[in-house]
Amino acid sequence: MGNKNVFLKVFFIGFLLTIIFLPLSGVFAQNDLSDIQIQSEFSGLPRQFRELSLGMSLDDLKIALTMDGYFNFRGDRDVSFLPAREQSLVETTGTSFINRAFFQLRDGEVFIMSFSLNTGIIDHYSVFTQLVQRYGQPAYLDPRTAIWENETTRVAIERPLTVKYIDKIVFDDIINESGLIESGQVQLRQDFLNEF
Repeated sequence: MGNKNVFLKVFFIGFLLTIIFLPLSGVFAQNDLSDIQIQSEFSGLPRQFRELSLGMSLDDLKIALTMDGYFNFRGDRDVSFLPAREQSLVETTGTSFINRAFFQLRDGEVFIMSFSLNTGIIDHYSVFTQLVQRYGQPAYLDPRTAIWENETTRVAIERPLTVKYIDKIVFDDIINESGLIESGQVQLRQDFLNEF
């Protein structure tokens, strides 16, 4: 009889421990899953602010700016065409949180969006903290700039308070082209100097 009571006590204690710790293991597993979801969210950087996005066409950009209450877009008079290869610039004023916004396009598509924010209403720390919560620690940080980036996108905060979205592929292509042009000009200059 004594062995049977010991067996029942051990069984009962084991049963209670199973009931207590089984839900807790689910909580720990759920926390691990949450960490995985958070890490996967950090890997993707935004290419869009409201209805404005990298890669959109000039016509779509004009429509989006006209429809968005944060901007005072005046149409074609806010659009400038740059002498560089099929580049244009859209510059517009903003309302409330946004002082000014700049959109640079190449081959008819937005590759840089820059928003100068109103520091009287919103502060650098709040924007920085929001980006850290969403995308993790920046890849580069100094007193003037914080940069988050992946293979295709760069998001930066610059002091006093400008937020930039950059299509890295297009931007790097432009940098490489300008290096080739510059090296070509250096060679032409040297060729000219060699004439003397």
